[in-house]
Amino acid sequence: MQKWIVIFTALSLIAASATSMARSRGEPSTYAATKHPIMLVHGVAGWDSLGNIIDYFHAIPGELEDEGANVCVAAVSSFHSSFDRAYQLAPQVQQCALQHGTGKVNIIAHSQGSPTSRILLNYGNYRQYIASITSVNGVNKGSKVADFIRHVLPEGSLVEVTVSEVVNAIGDFIDAFSSDGQDFEQDSIEALETLTTDGTNIVNNYTPWGVNTSSYCAKSSEDHNVNGYNVKMFSWTGNDPTTHVLDISDPFINLTSKVFINEKSDGLVGVCATYLGNVIADNYHMNHLDVQNQVLGLHGWTEPKTLYTTHANRLKNKGL
Repeated sequence: MQKWIVIFTALSLIAASATSMARSRGEPSTYAATKHPIMLVHGVAGWDSLGNIIDYFHAIPGELEDEGANVCVAAVSSFHSSFDRAYQLAPQVQQCALQHGTGKVNIIAHSQGSPTSRILLNYGNYRQYIASITSVNGVNKGSKVADFIRHVLPEGSLVEVTVSEVVNAIGDFIDAFSSDGQDFEQDSIEALETLTTDGTNIVNNYTPWGVNTSSYCAKSSEDHNVNGYNVKMFSWTGNDPTTHVLDISDPFINLTSKVFINEKSDGLVGVCATYLGNVIADNYHMNHLDVQNQVLGLHGWTEPKTLYTTHANRLKNKGL
């Protein structure tokens, strides 16, 4: 046994040394060079890149590309139902798959981006363009924060109308300053309802693959036969609402985390509610925004960029 440990260690050191030498000679890295391009899909209140300055996935596309990946960044409504966002996402997935010549994409989706992406598995023939879906702090079994807001915001009330108009205006502003100046419709009430437990149940009934609904904390498997297409599914999440003393978003996320009683969460989504397919980890020292490397790179002990490049290497080694 010790002999094999020594051999494995020696081979690891040789591989690391070869990689270091290659980089010192200026040779491009292939660590994250997946067969299929990676498509990043943002969550609620998200964007692709604001004015080509602030990326939703802060510094992550560049990190993946530096390690050899081809990357596409999707843009859909900041606030809308997961179904409407999926219809907006569909042609972008097809374009990315065909643009890079492999015919498929590896989707890595944050928050609402996960149900948005999973809907494509049962929408037209778009499943043929999807090799894998990875959910990052995804709302796969609902958000108790959304449940709470839906409960305290009276349906059809003046308060609901006023709040929705303000939030929709924020969504219009985000879209106007996104990299392509999209003009997507905003509907914050639809966004809220689709992220509740009931709203997510509707999504899961439509696209059941990857989500084990037998119990709240039940997990699923990596491989899924989606009407004749093999699609691999993964997920990971953080479980700590407050992680960095200088992060201006931490106080807000700490506040929203109070709705979770005796349950670990990332501040906006319960840990068990994020499970999709093969759960890589559910205990990263990260909150709901840390996993996209926000705000502007302030995060907990876990380095988000490393999670993405490591996962790209994982996909590469699986032939994806």
